[in-house]
Amino acid sequence: MTPSLSLPLDGMCAIVTGAGRGLGRAEALELARLGASVVVNDYGQPGRDGSGEASATPAQEVVDEIRAAGGRAIANLGDVSDHDQARALVELAVTTYGKLDILVNNAGILRDRMIFSMTEDEWDSVIRVHLKGHFNTTHFAASHWRARSKKSGGPVYGRIVNSASEAFLAGSAGQPNYAAAKGGIVGLTTSTALALAKYGVTANVICPRARTRMTEDVFAGFRKPEDGRLDPLAPEHVSPLVGYLASPAAAGINGQLLVVHGGMVAVVERPRVAAKFDSSKETFSFDELDELLSPYYADRPPNETFAATEILHLKRS
Repeated sequence: MTPSLSLPLDGMCAIVTGAGRGLGRAEALELARLGASVVVNDYGQPGRDGSGEASATPAQEVVDEIRAAGGRAIANLGDVSDHDQARALVELAVTTYGKLDILVNNAGILRDRMIFSMTEDEWDSVIRVHLKGHFNTTHFAASHWRARSKKSGGPVYGRIVNSASEAFLAGSAGQPNYAAAKGGIVGLTTSTALALAKYGVTANVICPRARTRMTEDVFAGFRKPEDGRLDPLAPEHVSPLVGYLASPAAAGINGQLLVVHGGMVAVVERPRVAAKFDSSKETFSFDELDELLSPYYADRPPNETFAATEILHLKRS
């Protein structure tokens, strides 16, 4: 079936993880609006740190919203950080809708702590849910697309949209586990993009800014508009980009990192060499490195890094 312009995802099946609230919810609703059948995955724990009893309510409420608007959706309560439950999630999509076309990874938790105070469990749990969770679903989706491609003898349709964060770009002092996980997700995405391109599958990653349960502290000082305008930090500013990246229109976009929020999309380049120094002898000595590198860094701002605030804003007038 050829998707229509008004419903570019008509006839497709999408999985959205962490879709019971916040960004995932907005993205699931957007994909359904564009015509996709959506598997709404959410473990449903009330605490943003992954605490509390799992509940089917958040995922089912989003399913009910999609169905009330005339769309197609089913709920899944699986924990994507568990390899077998991630397999069951992909199998559910394929069994219910015949195939999987789109995977959007959002699921995550926060356990913030300074590096000198962080426990092993606080590190492991965040890496497990974010990074391993992205890997698990990507692994089984990729296996599905590869098998379909081999059976058909040609490329198939596949889209992966992963979720990183500007915490990986600019650092986040109280979130070493979260920043590391998000950096790992970028590496996972670019590797996946290279591996799956020949099968017709693209993989891209976004760094969204949005007011959600996960970021309630970060954006506590930014008040919502009181005149009825859409909150600049609303997840609904992010979901259209996800819908676009999931669509046939984005077939030529692969292995890319994009920052998105408040009516702005920024394309982030891969790191480039800022300066290069060659040894005057067979290898560097301490003194030569001191002569070359110390003046170079003395002329640069302290703690200079990838500054998210310096990313070029590309906004239509």
